[in-house]
Amino acid sequence: MIGGAKLPRLRPYQCEAGRAIFDSVMNRRGLTFTVEIARQGGKNELSSQIELFLLLRHGHRDADAVKCAPTFRPQLRISMRRLWSRMGQAGLAGAARLSDNAITVGRARALFLSAEPGANVVGHTASILLEVDEAQDVDEEKFDREFRPMAATANATTVLYGTAWDDRTLLERAKQHNLELERRDGVRRHFEYDWQRVAAHVPAYAAYVEAERARLGATHPLFLTQYCLKTIAGGGRLFTAAQRAQLGGGHERLRQPAAGEMYVAGLDLAGGEDAPPDDGLSLVAGRSAGDVRDATVLTIGRLAYPAADALVQEPRVEIVEQYAWTGVPHETLLPQIVDLLRSAWKVARVAVDATGLGETAARLIAQALGAARVDAVKFTAASKSQLGFDLLASVNGGRLKMYRGDGSAESREFWRQCELARAAYRANSTLNFFVEAAEGHDDYLVSTALLVHASRDQQRRVATGRMRAG
Repeated sequence: MIGGAKLPRLRPYQCEAGRAIFDSVMNRRGLTFTVEIARQGGKNELSSQIELFLLLRHGHRDADAVKCAPTFRPQLRISMRRLWSRMGQAGLAGAARLSDNAITVGRARALFLSAEPGANVVGHTASILLEVDEAQDVDEEKFDREFRPMAATANATTVLYGTAWDDRTLLERAKQHNLELERRDGVRRHFEYDWQRVAAHVPAYAAYVEAERARLGATHPLFLTQYCLKTIAGGGRLFTAAQRAQLGGGHERLRQPAAGEMYVAGLDLAGGEDAPPDDGLSLVAGRSAGDVRDATVLTIGRLAYPAADALVQEPRVEIVEQYAWTGVPHETLLPQIVDLLRSAWKVARVAVDATGLGETAARLIAQALGAARVDAVKFTAASKSQLGFDLLASVNGGRLKMYRGDGSAESREFWRQCELARAAYRANSTLNFFVEAAEGHDDYLVSTALLVHASRDQQRRVATGRMRAG
C-alpha cells in the first residue's frame, strides 16, 4: 500500500529481483543487474514500481533516475504511461508532474531518454538509478559512450532488462559479466525467469504460452529467446534436417485446381534481369545449380483447415504447383501470371514481392484481380524478417507441406534452396534468410514464404443457402 491505494501485487520472482535492486540503490552499492523475464512476464511492472518507490524516497532532494530504451515511441511512452498510472493508483497524481520526457515527484525526476543512434542524450546524470529497457536491442557502443557515464558521479545502480537474443547483444554480454562476478564474490547480479517460472503463478499465462509453442514450434527462434530465454547462434542453416523432413508432404502435385478447394499464391519477381534467356524459351522448369540468372517464381498452395477445436486455427498450406520463368521481362510475363491467378487457379489471395521493379507489377496485378486479393509486400529488414519467422512457424507447426517429390526440376530446385538456405539473426530481434550468392538463388524459398503470408487470415469457406420447400 502506498498513499492509501493498492498497487498491483508483485509476484515472488519480481520481488526477489526488486529487493536486490532496492538494496543496491539505498545502500549506494552501485551494482549493475541484468534481469531477464519471459515476454509479458512482468518486467515492466517491476520497473515501474521500482521507479515509483525511488521517486517517493528521494523527492526531498534534486535527484534523477534515467531510463532508456531502443525507441522513445512507443517503448518509452508506454513506460511513462505505466508509471503515471501507478502514480494515480497510489493517490499521488496530484503531487506528481508529467512533462514530455519526465515524471517529477517533489524535486526528484524520472527521465526517459531514447537510445536510438541519433538521439542526443549527453549531459544528463543518473544520480538514483540507470535503467535500460529491452537492452538486447540497445546499441552497446552508444550505451557505453553516452549512458553508462551517467551513473558514474553518484555510483548509481544500473539495471538492464530484456529477453535473450544472440550472444552479441548488450544484455547478453552484461549477463555473462555478471555471472562471472557472481562466481567470484557470490553476490547475485543476474535474475532470470523463463515462461515456466511465470506460469507457476499465472495459469492463464501458461495456457497462452503453450498455444504459442504449438503455433511457432518449440525450436522457433522467437519462442526460444522470448519465452525460454535461450540465446541463439548468430547464423547457420535456416532449416535443420528434421525441419526439412517435416516440410515434406504426401499429397500429389496438381496441374489444375480441384472443385471446392481454396488456393493462395506467392509470387517472387525476378530482380530486373530482363535479357532474353539463352535457349529462347520463356517458361523454364527449374534450372541448373550453375544458372546465375534470377527467376520469377509463382507458388500455388491449397488451404486445408483444422478441426474447430484444434489448438492452432491457422490453415495448413499444401504446395501443389510451382512455375518459374528465367530471363523474361515483367511486362511479358504479367498477362500469363494474371491468367494463372485469376482464371486457372482462381486464387483467394496472392502475396507479391513489390520491391523495386516489382512495385509496378504488383500494382498491375492488383488492378486485374482486385486490390482485396493482392498483398503487395515491400521487402525491408522488418518485413522480410516477419516472412522468415512465419515460414519457420509454419514448418515447425506442420502447417506447410510440399507435394510429394516427382523428380521435376522445380521440386529439385525447391529442396536444394531449402537445404542451402541460411539464417542470420540480427539486432532488434530480426532475421534475414537467404542462399549465398555463390550457391545460387532463393527465389523458390521467397515465393514459398510469400505463399505462407498470403494464407494468413484466410477464413474457412462455409456453404450458404436456403432449403427448397418440399
